[in-house]
Amino acid sequence: QVLLVESGGGLVQPGDSLRLACAAPGLPLDYFAIAWFRHAPGKEREGVSCFSSSDSSTVYADSVKGRFTISRDNAKTTVYLQMNSLKPMDTAVYSCAARQYACSPSLRSSEYANWGRGTKVTVSS
Repeated sequence: QVLLVESGGGLVQPGDSLRLACAAPGLPLDYFAIAWFRHAPGKEREGVSCFSSSDSSTVYADSVKGRFTISRDNAKTTVYLQMNSLKPMDTAVYSCAARQYACSPSLRSSEYANWGRGTKVTVSS
């Protein structure tokens, strides 16, 4: 099973930006949707955003709308999550996962597979 690989996490201050990357070696992104999830200590895993390669449509959680942007590179090998105006509540381990063809509007983690190991994002002053 192809595993996705996340990168780009780090320690930033409130208001800063980070760009996370999700690489999908060997996975034909033309036929998959890639979603980002986050898991904060003591909280349930939360769906953040998703990109459907089939029609370039996107899904965002209400908590990140207007601040985060998901995109895919032209080579169709990597999906990015641009995170602006970061808040302490955004602190979590961010993971990406895949789903065939299209995003699920509800961003339920059980509908995705090929999970990466995650990258840690800490927003703190």
